[in-house]
Formats: sequence, structure tokens, C-alpha cells
Amino acid sequence: MKSKLFLIAFMLVSTFCFAQSVEISGTVNEAATGLPIPGVSITIKDSTGGTTTDIDGNFSISVPTGATLIFSYIGFETQEMIAASNQTVTISLKESTQTLDEVVLIGYGSQKKKEVTGAVSVVSAQTLENLRPVKVEQALQGTVSGVNVTTTSGSPGSGLTISIRGIGTNGNNNPLAIIDGYIGELGLLNPQDIETITVLKDAQAAIYGSIGANGVILITTKKGRKNQKPTLSYNFYTGFQETTRELPTLNGSQYAAYLNESYANGGDPIPYPNLGGLGAGTNWQKEVFGKEVPIISHDMTLQGGSESITYSVSGSHLDQEGIVGGKKSAFLRNTARLALNADLSDKLKLNTNVIYTYFNRRNLNENALGSVLFNAINVSPLQKPYDDSGDFSLVPSTTGFGNEIINPLAQIDNTYNSYHYKKLNGSFGLDYNLFKGLTVTARMGFNTSNSESKTFAKMVNYGSGKIYNVTRSSVTQGAVNDNNYNFDLFATYQKTIAESHNFSFTLGNTIFKEWGNGLYATGYDVPNNSWEFADINLANGLPTQQPNSSYTYDERRLSYFGRLQYDYKGRYLLSAMLRRDMSTKFGPENRVAYFPSFTGGWVLSDESFFKQNKILNFAKIRASYGTLGNDNIGSNLYTSLLNGEAMYVFDGALTPGRATGVITNPNVKWEEARKFDVGVDLNFFNSDVTFVADYFVDTRHDLLVPGIPVSGILGAAAPGSGFPTINAGNVKNYGLELAVGYKKDLTDNLRIDVNYNVTFIKNKVLQVDNATGYLQGGNFGTAEPAARMEVGKPMGYFYGYRTDGIFQNQAEIDAAPSQTGLGAQTVQPGDIRFVDMNGDNKIDANDKTNIGDPIPAATMGFNINLKYKGFDFAAYTFASIGNDMLRNYERTVPNGNRLNYVLDRWTGEGTSNTVPRATTGATNNNVISDYFVEDASYVRIQNVQLGYTFTEDILGKAGITKARLYVGVNNLYTFTKYMGYDPGASSGAPIGGGIDYGFYPVPRMYMIGANINF
Repeated sequence: MKSKLFLIAFMLVSTFCFAQSVEISGTVNEAATGLPIPGVSITIKDSTGGTTTDIDGNFSISVPTGATLIFSYIGFETQEMIAASNQTVTISLKESTQTLDEVVLIGYGSQKKKEVTGAVSVVSAQTLENLRPVKVEQALQGTVSGVNVTTTSGSPGSGLTISIRGIGTNGNNNPLAIIDGYIGELGLLNPQDIETITVLKDAQAAIYGSIGANGVILITTKKGRKNQKPTLSYNFYTGFQETTRELPTLNGSQYAAYLNESYANGGDPIPYPNLGGLGAGTNWQKEVFGKEVPIISHDMTLQGGSESITYSVSGSHLDQEGIVGGKKSAFLRNTARLALNADLSDKLKLNTNVIYTYFNRRNLNENALGSVLFNAINVSPLQKPYDDSGDFSLVPSTTGFGNEIINPLAQIDNTYNSYHYKKLNGSFGLDYNLFKGLTVTARMGFNTSNSESKTFAKMVNYGSGKIYNVTRSSVTQGAVNDNNYNFDLFATYQKTIAESHNFSFTLGNTIFKEWGNGLYATGYDVPNNSWEFADINLANGLPTQQPNSSYTYDERRLSYFGRLQYDYKGRYLLSAMLRRDMSTKFGPENRVAYFPSFTGGWVLSDESFFKQNKILNFAKIRASYGTLGNDNIGSNLYTSLLNGEAMYVFDGALTPGRATGVITNPNVKWEEARKFDVGVDLNFFNSDVTFVADYFVDTRHDLLVPGIPVSGILGAAAPGSGFPTINAGNVKNYGLELAVGYKKDLTDNLRIDVNYNVTFIKNKVLQVDNATGYLQGGNFGTAEPAARMEVGKPMGYFYGYRTDGIFQNQAEIDAAPSQTGLGAQTVQPGDIRFVDMNGDNKIDANDKTNIGDPIPAATMGFNINLKYKGFDFAAYTFASIGNDMLRNYERTVPNGNRLNYVLDRWTGEGTSNTVPRATTGATNNNVISDYFVEDASYVRIQNVQLGYTFTEDILGKAGITKARLYVGVNNLYTFTKYMGYDPGASSGAPIGGGIDYGFYPVPRMYMIGANINF
């Protein structure tokens, strides 16, 4: 009887338990992309049971009713669900806000972010997706503290200049770019191929030795994922562009009145006796700037993987026309990329990444006197664009207009050029695990490129005596081949002793070689005076011997490096690096250099005395000091070359020939950067709030200073020769970086991510050891040097006269120091009053001084990302405070147009103390002075984007895992008092970069796009 009762009870319990089990199945994907995630761990809370997702992100598990399932995957937030009934679910994992375990690249290796002891910043693929930059460099502006990106031009395909923690050299200040382990070029990459951008700003970059002084940017491109089902991603946007502003020039009536007053004050007959009916005249900027200028971009990526092989294949197409000249200033870029990684065995892994880039660019004359925008600003508004015959009108050939102002529309129409560029680059690498903890890596990186350029000078007449007239057509063609490779061989050994002492040793060497050649030639008398026939084979005008030039180069570098990293329980962190470089760019006595560095950190929050609390949950102090080098200098500075010119006598006749060129310096050596940094990393409120602060000092020694005077008997004055270059300059950059971030899921449907960073920086030249004590650069007007590198001053400061208002009457003139030393022999009321800086009661060149600093005192970025259900919003802003610009886009000829600030000019005593009188007479008002220097501080809304992602239940039947539509505006608005086109532009030159010749403005771009995953 008892046995029967026991059996009945057992059956009832079994039936009850069976009834309480439920089947849960479904898919786990990424919330941001909709892509399935293989290998997600699915466990039952308070139980040992569980499963993982398969290659398609699918899973199925049987659990008791009411049990809690936990979904977890590295890099994503853990998610839980209660199993209430049999159901099929879709679990979308969000990217984790806990960043301490993220892996950060540090050069020839990586570390957990928690253990990084240097000043390192990371930009994610999500940021690139939000910004949709045409060029990768644009994504660094405002997103990374200590990094400033300036545009050299807004024309399509134009370059950008990156400076990391200030301007450290009078030469090439661009940072080193490393793409998947090889030296590459940022501007040629498709931004959507990038997974992360890592910026090394301090001595952490010393592992790159002689090429790391300007900072290092590490690029990781996208790869496939193991056990990932093939997924196809398609991204597209199209839109139109427009100028962000037009300069406020005088209209026709204002221009005529101004000229009448100017001529009258100069004692000349007025040119427009009747001002009635002149109207507004021609707005030349509206004629030049295009409207609704198109841009279109496509990119597609196929990626996936098995247990042993991963792959990623992508292609992109970008076509952008210019807001000035349309197709005459256009840029087209196509890229293709293949990344293939394979586990050849349990110990041997293969990594490959190959990128092909093609682009075609056309451009106009820009950022110089005589450019298209220069002419649009200065040509008379009373001139019509076309004459009565429908031809382009000619600017009058009178002294009032000078000999360089021409019709800008004619200039655009008669500009013909093209530049075709093809490049193949990539890397092949093997990782071999010799035994536990020891991995040997061999990697070959390469770049090979070919470019062809063609410029056609059409026979054209812009008006009698104009310097841009072409009386004989010609075509100039060039072909350039550039190559380089680097071979890295290094080993990394990791060892843990007594479960507390963690060591990592890296030892290796790298070989780098670059070589190339270029050839240029010019032919005359192009058939039919036409671009269609502009080819050097057809341009056979006399002389039949076509002028030509060529060059070759071959440079090599051999390096050895080592790094030791140690930490005790992840709490005390130490790192030491040493690199030895040998370069053919330097003479035998200075060919080898050593670059040591040390970094350290202390994770206070892991100490026993650190009380865990809900406010501060992570704290780390770190410091670094090291020496890095810069070999971005010209070749063969240490050896004589036969590139000078000379005349020889043979058989009584003069014969042109060659002679030694620039006088050499056999002792030329590396520029050396000594970098110090101390910083703190703090996380608050369970890492929802992050705070990073760094104080840095970067002192650059042995800058290369050209033109050091030597004895004339050495022949420095001969054609093609010159004074030598020596290491004779020092400069110091120091400042403070602060970065604050807040990222949190406020509700199940609302996520916020806000970041702010600010950099305060000071720049000071410490030494210029040449005959004058300074270097000059840039021009004001037509030839006057405008910027200097001088001891005690910031690099590239503006050098000129200080002003003290406007003379109001003759009594003020009589009481002031004489200004005849400036050129004009008479000064009248309404002229600018200059400051006698040295107190000798006269104004002359000895009174020139510092009148402006192009380096900003502070830069900052503020970015916000919001996600609510299917909607997402992003906005990125950047600000530059305290930078000056020198206005140099106005041609000082009597009949040139003016900006409308001249409407506030002096017309009698007390009328103005800021703008001088109008006159055609000789004055000192146009000498370089702070009258032409403006505060170019600005705040720019760089990007605003609004998107919507459709839910999977809508898309599932179409085979689409994600579909996001968005609208956005790039370069929405710039708040500034600067009168020019772009307060953030620069030529990129450390000395003279802040002189504005009429920079081509960065366009405002309206776009609509889609991100679709299959």
C-alpha cells in the first residue's frame, strides 16, 4: 500500500513539474545594428543550466516557469528576462556603458582601459556613423581633447591639418597614422570602414620613436566575427551643399558713393557724378557660389565568419561637387577593402587587410591673391558678368583695378585640370603562439601609389595688361610613383606570478623603406586651344624640346624596440619603453638615436582603504615621461647634391650646367620631443559619469632652422644654392585637458550619452639660434612677411604695427610721433594712428611687435546622443577660443570693392575712431597692423542628425535585420565675429597658417540617408 501511494505521489509531482517547464527560443542581436550575436551566454539564474546562441544568434532552452534567464556577452550590457510561458523572443543587447574592461590599442599591443597609463583617447565607429564625415580627420574635431583639426580649404577632397597638443615644430606637424599596423594615410580611408580611432598623445607613443613626436593615430578597420552568419550592410546618403556665408561687400550704390568720396579726398575727379539708378548691381558672390550642389555616398560591407575564418569585404563610392565651380572643383573617391583572418592551426593565425583607393580631383585657384573668391570679393558690383554679346565681361585695365583683378566667372570657365590617384595598401601578418604566454608576430605593411596630373593653360584674354592673360596655350603633365613598406617582427610574452604579479614583455624590430620618383613636362600650342586636345603628345609648338623636371628619392629606417609592462593585481601599473632608430635622412654622426619613456599608474579604487560608495567607483592616477623624435624633414640635408645652376665656358662659349646646391650640414639630426603628462581617471555613479584630466608639457628640441648665414665664399648666393639648415630651435607647449562624459539608460526606452571636453594650451618659442633670432613666414599684401617664430613668443605670431585709433584733427597729428618712416610723407585727419613701441618719437620698422596669435587659447567639444525607442538624435559642436586671424583678402586698389564695415569710416572729426577715411592718395593705412587682425574665436554646430530605426517585426518578412532612415545637417552654423569665410581655416603652415587669403569656405551639407542590414 505504501509503495502504491509513493508511486502516485511521484507521478503527481512529475506531472506538476512537467507542467511548469516552458520552452523559450528566439534570437539575440545588437541593439544598435540589428546584427545577430553568436556565442551569447544564456544562463538560468541560481542554476548551472544554460546554453549559447548559434552562428545566426538563435537559441532554444527549456526552463522552469518563472525562472530568470540571463543574457551576457563581452562588451554588452547583461539583460534578464522572466520565463512566464512558451514564447519566441528577440533580445537586443545594448553596448555596455562599463568601459574599464574595453581593450585599447597602445602600439604593438593592447591593454584594458583600466590598465592604460598614458594619455589615450578613442573614437568609436558609432561616432563616425553619427558624423558621416567625408574625410576621417573631421571625426576628431571636438570628439578628442587635445586634438585640433583645421581645414586648409572647403573644396572637395582638400586636405586637413591635425595638431595634437599644439604646434611643436616649424616643419611638418602632422601626427603619424598607423592603419592596422602599417603606416598609412587617414584622408584616403572610407570612414565607414573604421572600427576605432585611437589617439596616443603622450610618451605612450614612444614605442614609435623617431616618427611619434607629433602624436600617433591608430586606426583599426572592421573585421568579421567568428561564427557569424554572412551579413550585408548598405549605407547611403545624398544631399546638397551651400556656402555657410557670403562676405558683406558693398552693393552698387554704396560702392559708387565710396569711390566718389575716395577720389574727391585724393584730389581726383569723381568717377560717378550721378548716383541715381545704380541700384544694387552684381552680387559676385551669388554668381560664384552654387546652390543645391550635389553630394552622394554609397558604401556596402559583407562580413561573417566560421570557427576558424573571418572576413569583411567592403566597397564605397563618394561623388562631391564644389560650391564654387561645381564640377570644376569636384572630388570622386572609390574604395575597396578585403580583411581576411584565419586560424591556420591552434597556434598560427593569419591576418590580412588590403585596401584599394582611387580618386579624381579637380580644383580652382584658391586661398591666394588672385583666387576665384579673391576676385569675387574685389571686382566692382557695377560690372555685369556678361557683355552685350554674351561673353564674359572684362575688368577695366586701369590703375584703379590693378592688374590682377579679373572676372571670376571667366576664371572658373577657363580653369582646366585633373588629378587621378590610385593606391593599393595593406598588411599581411602572422601570429604564432610558441607556448603559453609567448606570441611572435610577423607583419608586412605596404603602400604603393601612382598619380597623374594635367593642367591646361588656355589661351585667354582677361583684359589688357592682366597678369593672368595667357598668350600661348600649354599643357603640363606629371606622373608620380610613391612606395613604401614596413616589416615588423616582434614577440610578446605574458606571465603571471603568484596570481598577483602580471608581466608583459614586448621585443622587436621594424624595417621601413620608402622610395619613388616624379616626372613633369610642359608642351605648348595645344591644338584647337581646347581641353579635349590637351595632351603633351599633341602640344608640339616650338621649341619642340619640352621643358621638363624630375626627381627620385630613397629613404630607409631600421628600428629596434622593447617594452616592459608590470602590474600588481591591476592596482600598481608600470611601463618602460626603449626604441633605437637609424635613419638615412641624417648624417653618419647622427644617424642613430635612442628614445626612452616611462609610464606609471595607481588604481586607488582597488586599495583596501578606498571605501566603496555609490558616488565614486573608480579612480586612477597616472603619469608619463619620455623622449620621441621627428624625422619629417627633407632628404639629403647632410650631403651635397648637384642640383644648383652654373655657367661654364667650353671652347670660348658659355654653357649652362650643374653645380652644388644648398650648402649642407653634416651634423643635422633628429628633432626631439620631451613629453611629460600627469593625469587622473575617475568614474562616478557606477561608471555612468566619467572624468579625465591631464596636465601636459611637450618641449621640442633641435628644431631644424633653415637659412643659417655662412661665409659668402661657400657660394650660398649662387643660383640653386642657399644657406644650410641646422638644429637651432626649441619650442614648448603646455596645458590642461579635461573631459567629462555621462552615459546612462534613463528608462528602458531612453538612453543618453553626453560628452564635453576642453583643452587649454600655451605655446612658447624657447630658441631660434640664427643670425636674426627669428624665422619669417606668410605674406601680407603682395610680399611683406607677416608671421614669425621668435623667442618668447607663440609660434607663428603676427608681426606688425599696433594702432591707437584714428587721427581726428591736425593737432593730434602734430602732437604724435612722425609716421613718415612708413612710406607716406603726409598724414591727414582720418588716417590710422600707430603706436610708438620703442618711444623714439617716430614710427618705423623698429616699432613692429606682436599683434596677434593664431593659436587658440582653448578648444572644446560638446556632443550629445539620445535614443528613445526607435528614434535617435545626435548633435556635435566644437569651439575655438582666443585664436586670431590676419585679414588679407582685400585688394588695396582704388576701385576694388570693399566690405561694408567701411560704411562706418571716418568722414570728419568725431565720426569714427576705428575705420580710416576713404582716399586714393598715398597713406600708411594699408601697412600690416592690428587693424587687419581679428578675433577668430568661434562656436560651430558641426553636425545634427535625427534618425529612426524600424522594428524587426516590421522588417523580418523582407529579410532585413535593420533599417534606419535619417536626416542631418553638417556644418549647420558657426557663431563668430570674424568677418571672413571660415574662422577655423588655416593653410597648415606653423608659421603663417593663420593668414586669410580668402579661404574657400567649408560647405553646409543637408543630407538624407539610410543604414540597412540584411
